[in-house]
Amino acid sequence: MYKFDTDAPFIHDDSQYLIGTYQRLPVEFVEAHGAVLTDSEGRDFLDFLGGIGAASLGHCHPAVVEALHRQIDRVWQVGNYFYVENRSELAHGIADLLSTTTDAMGHVVGSTSTRWKTFFANSGAEANEGAIKLARRWGEKNLAGASTIISAKKSFHGRTLATLAATGQDAFHKTFLPMPQGFDFVSLNDVSALEHKLDVLAEGGKQGACAIMLECIQGEGGVWPAENSYLRSVREICDDRGLILIIDEVQTGFFRTGAPFSFQLAGIEPDVVSQAKGIADGFPMGAVSARIQVADLLGPGDHGSTFGGNALAAAAGRATVETLVSQNVGEHVIVVGQHLADGLTELPHVSEVRGKGLMRGAQLDIPIAGDVVDAALAEGLVLNHIGDSILRFLPPLVITEEQIDTMLGKLKEILERIGNGN
Repeated sequence: MYKFDTDAPFIHDDSQYLIGTYQRLPVEFVEAHGAVLTDSEGRDFLDFLGGIGAASLGHCHPAVVEALHRQIDRVWQVGNYFYVENRSELAHGIADLLSTTTDAMGHVVGSTSTRWKTFFANSGAEANEGAIKLARRWGEKNLAGASTIISAKKSFHGRTLATLAATGQDAFHKTFLPMPQGFDFVSLNDVSALEHKLDVLAEGGKQGACAIMLECIQGEGGVWPAENSYLRSVREICDDRGLILIIDEVQTGFFRTGAPFSFQLAGIEPDVVSQAKGIADGFPMGAVSARIQVADLLGPGDHGSTFGGNALAAAAGRATVETLVSQNVGEHVIVVGQHLADGLTELPHVSEVRGKGLMRGAQLDIPIAGDVVDAALAEGLVLNHIGDSILRFLPPLVITEEQIDTMLGKLKEILERIGNGN
């Protein structure tokens, strides 16, 4: 079995000079193309994490590389006091994708007439910060100052204090108390619990709810999908009570589940959508988009970002979105995503496969996920685990069935070996 050099200089330097917020695997990747990563020793790895779901077009896609090369010799950063080329074009492209309608599989069937506006940031957490501000402004203007945002247990919305407060996992809260106020939680897919919570909050005056914030698939929580019927009920509840619906598409957006955005699989349309990861093929970028009635609640000075939507990010984002559309990547994701799900279902010790498209979680019947990820790395596979019994798969959207089959073959052997105690 391949032995990783744990005395390598990059490992030593990390431990000496970087704050230890990550438990890193002992490998340094120095090159990548498509769904293949190459380490500093020249070994190739099939990538089923995709930069944590960010490498939508695959690593170093030629269209994005060309856009960045073209921009890098011209201008990088001027700030948001000025117009930046590619930024409004990217926002237009995102608006078109947000207005798309699909069938339950993700095939595009039409579009709506909804008008969307977008604010560009640098990350998913920043995008969700913008969504929270929009929700609070909505409550101030339309709901007599109601300010509480309800999200789901097991959710994850970011690592800033506000987005941690919106995250429905106590493990992320306990060492950073006190959390910002104005957030509450209910179990996912439980309409009765949600309505009861809203009724209780409504009795508290300004503690009343202004918004509901959901992921269509809870990625960091374990790849737990919201049922389509639940999402439709939540949309109806928001309409009836005058609340806004925020959908966090940071991990599910930009064709990760086959549709341009995962909420479209449920046949709904939210009021606010946060985005990041796949928006610029791994180049740092985030965005929050809102229907014009909500977006126009923010004016000059209400929100900002020094680097958000800078020239490099806008160029990378525009190239990514236009290529995702022109290459019909969503249709590819529908096919290969099902192939991945079917293959995972047949593996030993896999008791359940959750998710959609190329966002999948494999539930193991024994707590060996961490050992499996370590063993997979030695076999040339980059995998990811959540806790000790869930494997999460977020490969580049250009992954092929042949690459999936190679991974499945190796993973089957690893699961058999570790599962049998060998």
